[in-house]
Amino acid sequence: MPRDDTHLDALASCASWRGDQVIVQIDGREVSLPVFDRGDGRMELKAPAEPIPLMAVLKACEALTNWNAEEVLIILKPADWGEHAAALVQIGAAVALNETELGVFPELLWQISALWLIGQTSNHPQTMMPGPHGRHPHRPAKPQGEMYRRYIPWLDQRFSLRALVQTRDLDLFHRWMNDERVAAFFDEAGTLDEHRAYLARMAADPHMMPVLGCLDDEPFCYFELYWARENRIGAHYDAGAWDRGWHVLVGDPTKRGADYITAWLPSLMHFMFLAEPRTQVLVGEPAASHTQQIRNLTRSGFAKIKDFDFPHKRATLVQLDRDYFFKSRLWARPDPADPGKPLQLSLSSLYKTGATI
Repeated sequence: MPRDDTHLDALASCASWRGDQVIVQIDGREVSLPVFDRGDGRMELKAPAEPIPLMAVLKACEALTNWNAEEVLIILKPADWGEHAAALVQIGAAVALNETELGVFPELLWQISALWLIGQTSNHPQTMMPGPHGRHPHRPAKPQGEMYRRYIPWLDQRFSLRALVQTRDLDLFHRWMNDERVAAFFDEAGTLDEHRAYLARMAADPHMMPVLGCLDDEPFCYFELYWARENRIGAHYDAGAWDRGWHVLVGDPTKRGADYITAWLPSLMHFMFLAEPRTQVLVGEPAASHTQQIRNLTRSGFAKIKDFDFPHKRATLVQLDRDYFFKSRLWARPDPADPGKPLQLSLSSLYKTGATI
């Protein structure tokens, strides 16, 4: 059974790393947590003078691991953190390094869904249903409202995902779809009535979900998330029961470029992995001729699997593995010289013969 993180309080809104301290906002006030740099990526997080909620500790750890210019392993001393130390181990964010220290590994921390998901549970039961490409699980109800929120340090903005609502978002969707640049590859230009019908079909289809991506609550891009086994892509590879795919258009022309791609792309992947712990693979099928998009995907950790033909286009199948995403910290802004490099300060290094953390 997937771990239930719903018991975590939500008093801490955000945190930022400022040199030798992490500043956490709790109920509108700032609390400072000292950070001691031990070198080689090891950061000891000290307890503040006043008690703070568990979520504030997790938000502080998020701030220390939200940018991958350098590797980071967070070290805590249970003697200083009291009951929070045991709670971090219990929810899976930390492991014991020795008798006096815990290690909060990014690959574990960034799978604690309560830090980023909003109003969702990942405990949907599984029962199999007949489908076009073999049996598939009965899909959970589509979430409503805001679903995910994350602070992007290199933009100093908050990226969020919310469900598209036809009555609220139709005009925006219509305008974006008729943008000449968008229509060239999305190929869904049309009238307002045609787009109303398009979104109605999307809402009625259990395997599809229309989503808006926002920065500081302003929509700038549109995603269509789909379960791969029921999708047309399921005819072209051996799709896992919980594999998920996506389409994207960036509607706001001022939000294009590397700074924004490195924000929304890994955040979307992060959301899909968190929303369903049984999802092990994410897939995409960009046009084989769209070399820039494929380059962006490979830089973000996707592997090119093969080229194949849809009726309307020659496509490239790309895949992203869950374990690789978290172990390589692909949610953080990649190093252009070496994107997706697995870190040395990882949980698996604890189990290498003769290795020490």
